[in-house]
Amino acid sequence: MSKERKVLIIVENLPVPFDTRVWQEATTLAANGYTVSVISPKGKGYTAEKEMIDGVHVYRHDLPTEGNGAIGYLKEYSTALREEIRLAKKVYKEVGFDVIHGCNPPDDIYLVAKHFKKYGVKYVFDHHDICPELFEAKFGHTSGPLYFSQIFMERQTYKNCTFAFVTNESYRKIAIERGKMDPEKVIVLRSGPKLERMKIQPPVESIKRGKKYMVGYLGVIGQQEGIEYILEAAKYCKEVLNRNDIFWGIVGGGPHVAALKEQCTQMGLDDCVEFTGRVPDQQLLDYLNTADVCVNSDTYNSMNDKSTMNKILEYMALAKPIVQFELTEGHYSAQEASLYAEQNNAKDMADKIIYLLENPEVRKKMGEFGRNRVVNELSWEHTSKALLEGYEKFFTGEFD
Repeated sequence: MSKERKVLIIVENLPVPFDTRVWQEATTLAANGYTVSVISPKGKGYTAEKEMIDGVHVYRHDLPTEGNGAIGYLKEYSTALREEIRLAKKVYKEVGFDVIHGCNPPDDIYLVAKHFKKYGVKYVFDHHDICPELFEAKFGHTSGPLYFSQIFMERQTYKNCTFAFVTNESYRKIAIERGKMDPEKVIVLRSGPKLERMKIQPPVESIKRGKKYMVGYLGVIGQQEGIEYILEAAKYCKEVLNRNDIFWGIVGGGPHVAALKEQCTQMGLDDCVEFTGRVPDQQLLDYLNTADVCVNSDTYNSMNDKSTMNKILEYMALAKPIVQFELTEGHYSAQEASLYAEQNNAKDMADKIIYLLENPEVRKKMGEFGRNRVVNELSWEHTSKALLEGYEKFFTGEFD
């Protein structure tokens, strides 16, 4: 290994610097003396094939149109793997690296690292999503060759990594039990928000379209995010409770947006529900700071129950009270900053939202609890220590 400590991070799911966790990892390592390169796909607003941002070497590649079915995902993953190998060779020649830090999904990035094993390059796994459970959430079954390929690749990923970062204790348990990892080589690295990014600002009342209240949502919009429950809750509030004073702002992009917009129109909700698509940080902050209540509609399933959602911590950083379904890791993150609706029950979610809208003191207390929890425990300033400690152990040979 070089004395300079060079790290190549590969992410396929989102472009950088849009992918918050990956970008915070990259810039934190760079700020602490590491030479950092990142390979990611291109995306809206992030189309340069090569650039230097905040001391990080960024290399991007094209991807086919985002898939939402088995064939689409196979095409996306195979294209990405080919491009990642091509760009990794380029990075190795131009910048160099001692380790490849692979951020899933999918669980095939270890195959890139195998091309460089003969040069002494090691592989570090950054476990963002549990892919067998993600497959089940998307396709509704746990059988067939595609499902078993997810189990196989997860096993191979853990078999081929020197150590792993995981987002929470549920994922750590999977790494140890399913991945057969040495517990000493599994490090919990939570995706805490940067407080300088998630700034509390005055609300922008014009966003509410003349409504008294606003319910906000932030996130990538795919099949497993359960946005349908938000639409059902909005319809219940409007048509059953006769609440025409609530605006629902849904911030984020993803493969399921077009279908949800069509469903929204069919449900007669276009006057009170807006899908913004992917937006710049300032517009995101405008919407969330204007919201009176923020919602996490993630469907209860084996993936979402075990996963830590960035949106929850971002809501908390902005001192927003939350309503979400009862999920193990969601409850751990938010604790008293959230009310917990019955799993996959849109009516119960709506009732809890109405309760908070009508009780401003409760909202304030919950928001303050969440903000304090992030400031004192869960911000990136605190959680990033695990990243630096993990790499210090790696480069000093403790994981050999």
